[in-house]
Amino acid sequence: MNPHFPSDHDEGRVGGPFHRHNSIHKLLGGGKVADILLWKDRNWSAGVLVGATLIWYLFDVVEYNIVPLLCQIDILAMLVIFIWSNASPLLNIVPPRVPEVIISEHAFRQIAQNIHYKLAYTVASLYDIACGKDLKKFLLVIGSLLVLSEIGSSYSFTSLLYLGFLGAHTLPALYQRYETEVDHLVARGSEDIKKFYKRIDSNFLNKIPRGPVKTKVY
Repeated sequence: MNPHFPSDHDEGRVGGPFHRHNSIHKLLGGGKVADILLWKDRNWSAGVLVGATLIWYLFDVVEYNIVPLLCQIDILAMLVIFIWSNASPLLNIVPPRVPEVIISEHAFRQIAQNIHYKLAYTVASLYDIACGKDLKKFLLVIGSLLVLSEIGSSYSFTSLLYLGFLGAHTLPALYQRYETEVDHLVARGSEDIKKFYKRIDSNFLNKIPRGPVKTKVY
């Protein structure tokens, strides 16, 4: 059975991402991850931010190699376990135990299905855009890729990952706090972009000859 790819006209979606029925917390999953991203659990949120910053500092600023870092972490952990295990009878303390982590087969299948669904949906959407069915989206994707290419040439991959993490870790909380102001600015910006696109479309894009596009059947 082929998956159903949601469109902009599906039920439950009104006017785009800034007009929704669910809260930001529910859109982010509604669990521990959502609490961390929205800074509802400040200790965990701050700890995750400090950990990510430390990793970025080690690999991008200090230019530490991941192989010796992992080896040194393993050496330190083994030394701590060795000392703890041998000192536990003398100090009358419980020796360390490695917690057993069990991930069910169902969880693996669910993750694989989600990845496959998102990948198939992304490829299908990019194919439709590349065919020229929506010239506005086509130009938007081309422009976004050009901007991303310029950003990628100016920053390292580690810095890009860190910047993406900072955005994911701070923007949802900021949006939830200033939701009304952001929605107002986005609505005004969207109207200005639509007016600008209409002028470009009437003066230039409509004059470009295009052949018939075959509809892809899923």
